[in-house]
Amino acid sequence: MLNSAVAKSGRAGDARWRTASAVLAEVRRAPGVTRAEVAHRLRLSTSSSTEITARLRELRLLVESPAVPRGRGRPTGVLRPHPSGPLVLLIELRHDDWRADLAALDGELRPFGAGRHGGGQSSGQSGGQSGGQSGGQSGGQSGGQSGGPEPVLAELGQLIARARERLGGRLRAVSLAVAATVGDGRLVDASSLGWPPVDLGTLTDLPLLIGNDATLAGVAEARSGAASGSRTGLHLLVEAGIGGSLTVDGRPVSGATGAAGEYGHLPFGDRALRCHCGATGCWELEVNGIALARHLGEPRPASPRGYTVEVLRRDSAEARAAVTAAATALGAGIAGLVNLHDPDVVTLGGLAGPLRAGAPAEFASAYLAGLMAFRRAEPPPVLDASHGEHGARHGAAAVGLDHITTEAALAGWAEEQTAL
Repeated sequence: MLNSAVAKSGRAGDARWRTASAVLAEVRRAPGVTRAEVAHRLRLSTSSSTEITARLRELRLLVESPAVPRGRGRPTGVLRPHPSGPLVLLIELRHDDWRADLAALDGELRPFGAGRHGGGQSSGQSGGQSGGQSGGQSGGQSGGQSGGPEPVLAELGQLIARARERLGGRLRAVSLAVAATVGDGRLVDASSLGWPPVDLGTLTDLPLLIGNDATLAGVAEARSGAASGSRTGLHLLVEAGIGGSLTVDGRPVSGATGAAGEYGHLPFGDRALRCHCGATGCWELEVNGIALARHLGEPRPASPRGYTVEVLRRDSAEARAAVTAAATALGAGIAGLVNLHDPDVVTLGGLAGPLRAGAPAEFASAYLAGLMAFRRAEPPPVLDASHGEHGARHGAAAVGLDHITTEAALAGWAEEQTAL
């Protein structure tokens, strides 16, 4: 009888946390949502929704404030993250800088630090004014003196340590977006950063979630951006190279080791050109700043991204011709990916949108010409991303908050809160 009772209790607990996780997902999906709206969407009775939200308030997960009355009916409340609730630290490591934010259960980003690296130097200010529920100001400066990944990783390790010191048990995970190829939780190709392969597991003993920046930007567009509401989304990000992701129901198709989405290294380009990845004919060599410099007869740029921005600003026939060539290659390659993946929508992040805008007719012509004939009557729309340069961090927030709001994670948080 005892074992049966324990099993029954365990099943009831699982159901309780499963519903709690669903409620928190609605708070993140629709900031400012009311308890009544959540109950309607999840098909909860009034008594169940009242009981669950009361429990979440007791556990410092949510607060409920009066909602603006909307006609007749029982009063309801707006659900928001508790000011002492759990947080995720987000870090985006880009080609020459890094940025950090804290995210509460509503997914809102609150700045926590920024710095630069590259050229053998790493310096920045960690933990600026984070405000509100993110835990206040962490302060301090840090910097590295030598090349390679070591000074940057030391700086990020110090940032994480300061966040833990200030936030204590509220900090539940670190979610890292990196401009590199990620496989099995490590950077298997960080050549775009000028680094060898790197294991990031020593950064922290907190749960560490590592994702490619383009993949995570695609997650953000699928969850709350230009691709929201679609079942299958294709996201392309152009920065120093080309990355992206295919999302199905808001989750990325990551492949056997997590390294999927390296679209820039598809052999859509000139086989006579060798890429930094070791392959020849990579697509990104027809689209990025290196391609623009080649078309213009100028030296290979040290910063392909910065060079692309500069060329897009030029008002000359030569620059327009170079941009047209890159936009044409971009449109043709996207058509190939549409033929491969059959997405509902394509979203463009980073410099992909500006490149298209630099030669819109040529981009559209190459896109349509590359599609299989049956797709041309109703081709998937190609939209600019909604999250702009913040996409990777919004995606990192989504993945991190997914992790800390699982049934097991919520049960662990509850145990800690009841022990206080």
